[in-house]
Amino acid sequence: MAETNLITKSDVAKVREVEFAETFGGSVRKLTEALGVCRRIAKPAGTVLKTYRASGTLESGDVGEGETIPLSKYKTEAVPYKEITLKKWRLATSAEAIIDRGYDGACEATTDELLRDVQKSVRRDFFNFLSTGSGAVTGATFQAAAAQAWGKLQTLFEDDEIGAVFFMNPLDVADYLAGASITMQSAFGMTYIENFLGLGTVIMSSLVPKGKLYATAKNNIIFCYIPIDGDGISDAFTFTTDETGFIGIHEEPDYTNMTASDTVVCGCELFAERLDGIIVATIGE
Repeated sequence: MAETNLITKSDVAKVREVEFAETFGGSVRKLTEALGVCRRIAKPAGTVLKTYRASGTLESGDVGEGETIPLSKYKTEAVPYKEITLKKWRLATSAEAIIDRGYDGACEATTDELLRDVQKSVRRDFFNFLSTGSGAVTGATFQAAAAQAWGKLQTLFEDDEIGAVFFMNPLDVADYLAGASITMQSAFGMTYIENFLGLGTVIMSSLVPKGKLYATAKNNIIFCYIPIDGDGISDAFTFTTDETGFIGIHEEPDYTNMTASDTVVCGCELFAERLDGIIVATIGE
């Protein structure tokens, strides 16, 4: 008979699941801190995420003596962005791979790669959204474009104390970085620099098209997620997650084909509340 408190293979799998969930949750926390995100909102699946766009017409200010001043009319419209959905992934590690590399080595390698790809999908959706920003500026040089974007943000959010955050292609900042002494950090698979050029936080990613940069106010960014440990999912399924509930993983053996099967679920979206608060800057030739 096995000894009491013997560490079994199922215990090892549980430890790996916890490590997987905590790595993702910690990476998201680090990213949202770098972005200055103060709103992390748990939403049920099927919720439609909305951004807001201001529109209107300014009437002529040339009003004669005694004449009625015409009303300028502005309104804020809700623009549905997308429905937040639960995304699901599954992978299986064969018995042969486990024999070749060992249980921990084989399974950890595949789940690590899956984790990176999940992060990449969240980043890609966010940058695709940023490209739809309705604010537009141009600058003859990289620094000029960044300065124009910063200036535009100050006018859009002049009633708020804002911290600006920029998203740039690494190739556009390479020349500047070659002669500058800076400290770079990383979060969620991206490199970022705090107080870059004195403008604010800069996130660098190849998902930003070369010759473009995006900018917005930190308090304009929202992180929404479906809580994996919330009512509904946790009632029907057993997933390992961390205290954030951003991602869940469940591993079990499948004897029909001799594989260790991992199922991962996540529903995370980064987006901005105001579309006109996203500046798309174009760098001149």
